[in-house]
Amino acid sequence: MVAIWGFNFIVIRWGLNDVPPLTLTCLRFALAAVPTIYFVARPRTPWWHLAAYGLFAFALQFSFLFTGIAVGMPTGLASLVIQVQAFFTIGLAALIAHERPRPAQLAGALLAAGGIALVGLHLPGGGTRVGLLLVLAAAASWATANLIVKGVRGEPLAVVVWASAFAAALMLPVALLIEGPDRALHATRSLGAPQWIGIAFQAWPTTLLAFGIWAWLLRRYPAALIAPFTLLVPIVGMSCAVWLLGEPAHWWKLAGAALVLSGLALNVASYRRR
Repeated sequence: MVAIWGFNFIVIRWGLNDVPPLTLTCLRFALAAVPTIYFVARPRTPWWHLAAYGLFAFALQFSFLFTGIAVGMPTGLASLVIQVQAFFTIGLAALIAHERPRPAQLAGALLAAGGIALVGLHLPGGGTRVGLLLVLAAAASWATANLIVKGVRGEPLAVVVWASAFAAALMLPVALLIEGPDRALHATRSLGAPQWIGIAFQAWPTTLLAFGIWAWLLRRYPAALIAPFTLLVPIVGMSCAVWLLGEPAHWWKLAGAALVLSGLALNVASYRRR
């Protein structure tokens, strides 16, 4: 799951070179829903559960994330900043679901936050203020979805497929209104095979497979244990950026990764002892 999500940031950057962000969000989740939705029964859960999960996990999160990257937020930094959702999730779980984090888990979160801060302070081109705020909004949307999905009944794959359908339906009028029908239609008609392969990667492995795993994990284990694993995503994303985009591996990137891994290890060790 982490490997797929980390590499997907590279795919997102490539996709935004040809498609406006809201249109790309709509295409991604339309492809995730169709034709899979015809072979997967609707989960036996209220419609509003699926709609709320689709809104926060997919429509809002990726509209904010894609737009943030499109307006100037560097891809590597975006993959890092969005992991603030782990801390948002822990806080919301403590506030709403009464999943009280242990002191060691809080210490692990602070240690990992130090790693994120170290990398964020040294990354070149820190991104526009608007882009940073949009990615933080995406993190908050993801954290909200993490709590919603714990109450959604049904198989994880079915939940993701039907929530993707809701997300695509919600995003279509928004994309047409904000980006304009002419721009959205021209971008869609101009897509070639490489662009469709990129969207398919976002729709199927990244959405159906990885988010299905994510939903299953959140149901099986406390949110405070599972959410920090996404802190590994920027490590994968930065590694892919070094490999595919030629970004240098500075000492502060390695030091930040070590802090993130240490914080995650402390969080997991605390849960295992309990």
